Amino acid sequence: MIPCGMGKKSRAHSERRHQHSDLSLSVTVKSEDDLLEIIEQAPTDPFVLILDGIQDPHNLGACLRSAGAAGVHAVVAPRDRAVGLTDSARLTAAGAAERVPFIQVTNLARTMKALKEAGLWLVGTADETARSLYEANLTGPLAIVMGAEGKGLRRLTAKRCDYLVRIPMYGVVSCLNVSVATGICLFEAVRQRVAKSKSSD
Repeated sequence: MIPCGMGKKSRAHSERRHQHSDLSLSVTVKSEDDLLEIIEQAPTDPFVLILDGIQDPHNLGACLRSAGAAGVHAVVAPRDRAVGLTDSARLTAAGAAERVPFIQVTNLARTMKALKEAGLWLVGTADETARSLYEANLTGPLAIVMGAEGKGLRRLTAKRCDYLVRIPMYGVVSCLNVSVATGICLFEAVRQRVAKSKSSD
């Protein structure tokens, strides 16, 4: 699905830097060279969140918070044309920015290819697909790929995914904020992974 934007007022507010700049000292920002090592050392099937060009720091922080709660091993984002870990993002993440590795990469398509070669399935979100999130297999080595506010996944990013899914919408609202959509996708994966683990015991 293509996430909704946040509006001019919210975006302008989110651009303001928080006064406590010392928060930057504890941020867990890693390079793309660290990503495969994190994947190899994951204690369970690797679980990665890819954010394709998130612009709003509050959205990034909320996505990090959901990723931390869902047990994601790393969050990957492009270095260019995307928000970084500003103070606002860190504050919204409520501690997750210090615990979930945030990987900024120079070439997202290349990184996605490397994740595939490492054995991960890449599942992207888009409105135009017929496959429901709830029909997809989200167990095993996995990366969930979320698009930017308003625009969704870029064409090349969507092309790199193994398949695309959508969040079914049943009410009068036609789209969700990207951080809300991210939480829904991550915890559907968690639900399936927990169920699979219990069934194999």
